[in-house]
Amino acid sequence: MDNEIGTLLPGVCTVLADSSKPLPDDTSLEKLLDRLTELSEAGVSLAKSCPCLLDLISAMASNPTSDPSILSFALKLSGLIAATKDGFTALQEHLAIEVIFSVQRWKDAKLWDDPCIRIGWIHGLNRMLVHPKALSFFVQSGFIKTLLQLQVDTSMFVSSAANQLLAHILLSIQPEEEAHASSNISAEYSTVVLQLSNHIKESMVPKEGALVDGSLQILKLLALILAQAHHPLQDQLLKAVAASLEVLVEAGYSKLTLPLMDVIMAGYSPDSHDVTSRLLSPMFKNNNLADLVHAAAAFLNRSHVRDSVYTSQAVRILLLPLHLLTEHLLLEAGMTCTSDQNDNCFLKIFTPTVPDNHHVMMAAQLKNKSKFISMICVCLRSTPQLVFMPADVLPCPPTMIVLSVVTLLRICSGATSPTLLSGFKKENFKCIVSSRKVQKCALEMLFSLSGTPGATNTIKEVCDVLIQNMNNPDSDPTVLQKSYKALIQWLSVCTDQSSIPQQLREELLMAVKKRACDPRWEMRDSTVEFLGQLLCIPSLKSAEEALLNEHCTSPLLREALQDPESYVRASAISALARSLGPSWEQGTELQADTVGHLLDILREDTEGFARRAVVRFFIAWLDTYSSTPLTNPSILLESIRVVLSRGSLDLDWEVKMNTLKLVEILLDDAFSEHRRYYANGHTQAGDSIVDSPLSSLVNQGVFSVLLRSLLDCDRPVALKACELLITIRDKCCSAGVLMSCELLEQEWGKEIRKLLKNEGNEGGLVEVCEMLASLDLDDRRVLLSQSSDHIQNSFQSLLQDILKTGATIGDKDQDDGQEVIVDCY
Repeated sequence: MDNEIGTLLPGVCTVLADSSKPLPDDTSLEKLLDRLTELSEAGVSLAKSCPCLLDLISAMASNPTSDPSILSFALKLSGLIAATKDGFTALQEHLAIEVIFSVQRWKDAKLWDDPCIRIGWIHGLNRMLVHPKALSFFVQSGFIKTLLQLQVDTSMFVSSAANQLLAHILLSIQPEEEAHASSNISAEYSTVVLQLSNHIKESMVPKEGALVDGSLQILKLLALILAQAHHPLQDQLLKAVAASLEVLVEAGYSKLTLPLMDVIMAGYSPDSHDVTSRLLSPMFKNNNLADLVHAAAAFLNRSHVRDSVYTSQAVRILLLPLHLLTEHLLLEAGMTCTSDQNDNCFLKIFTPTVPDNHHVMMAAQLKNKSKFISMICVCLRSTPQLVFMPADVLPCPPTMIVLSVVTLLRICSGATSPTLLSGFKKENFKCIVSSRKVQKCALEMLFSLSGTPGATNTIKEVCDVLIQNMNNPDSDPTVLQKSYKALIQWLSVCTDQSSIPQQLREELLMAVKKRACDPRWEMRDSTVEFLGQLLCIPSLKSAEEALLNEHCTSPLLREALQDPESYVRASAISALARSLGPSWEQGTELQADTVGHLLDILREDTEGFARRAVVRFFIAWLDTYSSTPLTNPSILLESIRVVLSRGSLDLDWEVKMNTLKLVEILLDDAFSEHRRYYANGHTQAGDSIVDSPLSSLVNQGVFSVLLRSLLDCDRPVALKACELLITIRDKCCSAGVLMSCELLEQEWGKEIRKLLKNEGNEGGLVEVCEMLASLDLDDRRVLLSQSSDHIQNSFQSLLQDILKTGATIGDKDQDDGQEVIVDCY
């Protein structure tokens, strides 16, 4: 530990122990605790190296009148020190640990009602309970009873922390095997397990007329423990609470369906199959279809041990609502309607483990719109998992599930009037028609279903419904965006688009043209992004395979460059960058006009989004030029100097960073050409670069950009420029290459001359290698790599802030008008 810190820390402890000098807030306390934790984790013994901390804890233990935030800090600090055996012993010798963790003491001081104290008490114990001596102290002090009470505390933060601590106690000190546990630990551990088991059994089932919130907390705790417990503890707990769990399952509380499934799946294993099977069976016989669907989804999502019987049952439950809504035969066998044609339709699910009298009321769910929509969305979110189920589990072809989602999308958009089973009134399905929640969920799942086995056979139906969504005037911006995204995904995985009829292609073009002129900018932005993404699909690169040819898309993109919304302009520029290819070799008048417009945006656009996109466009173009040399690159090369000049002067730091990325590509190209140039027999050392490929760097103004950026006020920009200059120094100057550049009569040029101690030599050329050697670039890079945190956010600075604050607040002669500024980082 630093000597300066060791000198400052005793003074800080004195300030904290003085109740007349409270801190203005507890941010500094949390930072102090973090720093001390770092020291402890680094192997420093806080009890030995910082004895003043023990004195602070003793003072806090005997002075409950201090600020609650400082008392809470003392509790946490006590736990941190007691986490080591020597620290625990030192606190015992100071007679501090028994006092500061005494619940009765805090109650007598009327401080226990403050959540800050309860949280500090829990966190302190949580840090401490990592060795046998601490566990013995915990058990002998009877803290388990208090902790179990806090598990249902009115404060959500306290109850959550209590849950975490209870789980930590059982999981961190549980014996791997009962035979290997010491008798002392085993006895105390068994005491904790027994008390916890009894508490769970007694508290799990709500008393008559009581709310289920207490049961909810108990189930969260049980799931947390079972999910991480080893064999002896998991079995012991599960068997101890099985009867209470069965009572809760049979009670059918909808609010507890998912917490119960969390518990069941956390304890689900071959060893506990009898217990979990007794619990799963009634969960899958619930008369509430929404609860059934949530239970089935939880089983499939969280089951790590597959059971073919329950898996098959869960699959059929999840397909049932889609089967009824879309009338696709997702459940070809085992489905019969036993309704008497009234409002209720009862559906039987025949599987080997489900009794014949197991009925589910569908109509009852339709009467509650929000619950019904939630249930449908759960079914939809399960479809990507269902399509990959084994054939003996899935009762229908996977493509049938895809088509059911397509049909559901048609119903949502109102394109199809559902003809449902008799007995269901059409008004009950109004919650599906125009339901944005179901529609968006179905679109997301359709995106995920593109990998379904046999998906290519459904490409026509999928494209049809997606294009309908694009054309639908009622589609909102999110629906349109998700439709575009799903279409791109399906076109990416289905390499043969010959099954898409010409009519659909024309409808797509019409939809895109309409949306490109939509009054809502979000619609225009999504459309422009879609056109750019369409250009990235490998199977659509050729003109013959293109879903929308370049003659249709290019005018839309060029027109979008003048859109009043900056996001749309930026998206149009990005889309144009994706269109770069062999066609740009020709340097046509239209391309020259487009480039000119992009340069105007870089010079004049008031929004940074579009200007960033322009520089990225030229980066993409230069990458294309580098990999495939153009026959007529004059448009590109003429533009580069303008982009470098304007981009390096931009006020937006991201534009400047992108400009330096462009510089980096130019450097890589120049270095590669330079190596080839001298490989062909040219001499190198001491040569002028007039005929060398490196001459382009000077001509394009690369050095002016780098030197200006080196002095930039944005640290990332200056750092990147420094790194690139170091690269030039190492690759060129060490080889003796002679290069000269001009230091312009601008502020940055004058500053560089000062650094070179060449203030009098105004104008003229400077030799690049001599200049780079004089700029101390390595030291500058180290300095630029450091953030301001290395000065302000230090342990020493933190201690000084606390001392200054305490001294100022405690000074009664201090001018009342003077404010103390505390560095809170």
